[in-house]
Amino acid sequence: MNFEDIIGQREMAERLRNLADNNRLPHAIMLCGPKGAGKMALAIALASHLLGTTDQAWHMLNNFQHPDLHFAFPIIRPKGASSDKKFDSDDYMSEWLEMLRADGAYFDLPTWLAKIKVENQQSNIPVAESDRLTRLFLMKSNQGGKKIAIIWLPEKMNIECANKMLKLIEEPPAESLFIMVSNHPEQLLETTRSRVQRFDVKPIAQEDIIDALMNKRGLNQNDATRTARIANGNWLKAISLLEPGNEEALFFDMYVMLMRLAYTRKVSDLKKWSDQCASLGREKQIRMLETFQRLTREYFMYNFHQPSITYMTEEEENFARKFAPFINENNIIGMYELFQRVIRDIGQNANPKIQFFDLSMKMAVFIHKQK
Repeated sequence: MNFEDIIGQREMAERLRNLADNNRLPHAIMLCGPKGAGKMALAIALASHLLGTTDQAWHMLNNFQHPDLHFAFPIIRPKGASSDKKFDSDDYMSEWLEMLRADGAYFDLPTWLAKIKVENQQSNIPVAESDRLTRLFLMKSNQGGKKIAIIWLPEKMNIECANKMLKLIEEPPAESLFIMVSNHPEQLLETTRSRVQRFDVKPIAQEDIIDALMNKRGLNQNDATRTARIANGNWLKAISLLEPGNEEALFFDMYVMLMRLAYTRKVSDLKKWSDQCASLGREKQIRMLETFQRLTREYFMYNFHQPSITYMTEEEENFARKFAPFINENNIIGMYELFQRVIRDIGQNANPKIQFFDLSMKMAVFIHKQK
């Protein structure tokens, strides 16, 4: 992947390239920023820029087969596996490379976990990963240049792995480069954060997403603009909105069902709705609640009749025409804070059946708070 292949992020790409070309790149860096901003694309482009010194090297890089480019990422221990077996990224490397070749550098943790068919299991980067990288980096470079490790979601390192990685970063072998790609750098050990140079990657500019949707996906100007506004700087969300039966469409349907049932106060049906929500995995539940927050905000703003400040699909906008008046000054804050509280509690492993039923009951109260 070249820097030119990245969607937007021209300023950050140029900054990284200049540091590399002037031999001023630290041996350990961390690209931080929101999901879907292209951090992994920047990491791979930087590694390719440094390792792609020959045509043969570029051919290997384009197929993710360069022997001096290594990846570390969250994995799970398969059920029933022997306790003596230590798992690391090598055990999932074929699936990882298959995903990279299919999706390029734009994917998220749910996509990866779905790829290895473990969506509802907790993943981490185990201590065996730090042992693997230590072995690899103590060996000579295969091509005679740098050895590079891209560590995706380093906040997923368990404590033992994090401590061993810290030692490797503090005493790096010659010609080593560690590129961390993090969504939540605050979850890393402070000692790790202090040993790497941080680069904050901003969300992708709306105009860059519009251009990419038109040039790469064939959308017309209106559809590309509408999609880019909802995506809010997140390329992953932009392309997910184009998929038939996409997750956002499911979440919209669940939101509409909640509001209609809350209005009619059908407790038995709200209980069924709650059970349906509880059957989803926790990460999916959180994404759904975040969509509920977005929709609630958009329906409140729709009442001001200012199209420039609303960000909705056509279907969401059609629902707004009749529903928006039910979101008003008397309930908008309460609704938004309710969704936020349930997001927090679900994230802390609270019982989802209780959480969603409580949410639905409170929503039946909020929806009847009129002006």
